[in-house]
Amino acid sequence: MKVFFKTLLFIIFIFYTFTLSFCSKFSNSISKDLECNRLIKGMSCIPSGEFIRGSNVYEANEKPEAKIYLDTFYIDQYEVTNEDFQKCLDAGACKDCLKSGKCKKIFPNYGARYSQARQPMVGVSWYSAKEFCEFMDKRLPTEAEWEKAARGTEGEIFPWGNEKADCEKAVIEEDGRKGCWQNKVSPPHHMTTSEVGSRAPNRYGLYDMAGNSWEWIADWYSHSYEECGSACLGKNPKGACANLNSCEKFGNRKIVKGGAWWWPSDYARSSRRRPHVPGNFPEYHHFGFRCAK
Repeated sequence: MKVFFKTLLFIIFIFYTFTLSFCSKFSNSISKDLECNRLIKGMSCIPSGEFIRGSNVYEANEKPEAKIYLDTFYIDQYEVTNEDFQKCLDAGACKDCLKSGKCKKIFPNYGARYSQARQPMVGVSWYSAKEFCEFMDKRLPTEAEWEKAARGTEGEIFPWGNEKADCEKAVIEEDGRKGCWQNKVSPPHHMTTSEVGSRAPNRYGLYDMAGNSWEWIADWYSHSYEECGSACLGKNPKGACANLNSCEKFGNRKIVKGGAWWWPSDYARSSRRRPHVPGNFPEYHHFGFRCAK
């Protein structure tokens, strides 16, 4: 009889443990589904939780690698295109930085070759990118949000995994062919960006998180996450000098991410950080962006 009761108690214990574990996993699964139950056209939901940000093996400004927690957020599936941006201009917005003198131009120097409707909007200042996102009732993503959306939770090097970027996966420079053009063309800026979405999306349904156009993000640049300190750690970090109009300590520069058609594979790494002045002048570059919510 004692053996029977011991066996029965053991069975009950195993059943209880299994049930508890199953319910916990089921509850977590339901919770994640409920987080992303709202559908926003053209945007993907990134569920809350930790992810691995930065790298200890690449550039000094990417160090140290750390686990960061983010609440649920949404991010555009595509880079903002010329036709998207034109709607903002037509409404009389997205050019306040021209009026205030914070920027000198909006569209790229290279003209019509980069101005097709479905090409990414490039040559924009951080100020106009911010204004466009606000016009759309959105905002620029933080650096942490952009990086999680690009590389997932396990710290993969690229949006598709750890395999090196090539022209099958991203619109980059390969063997001197800017934008993965079939043949080299002179002058090189005649080798242009591609229409958004020309390569496969990542796990979150996001296109061109590597290559095509560099993307402005909300944060001020710091020389490393270590120098940034607590502002770059913890839950939902917003980076150095968060919410301030300037960041003199680190040179008053914003960050672009993701590489571009002009640069080779290594520039398309998800943890790579490139600083630039938010007005995008006097050194003018062809940066684009996408929005978050």
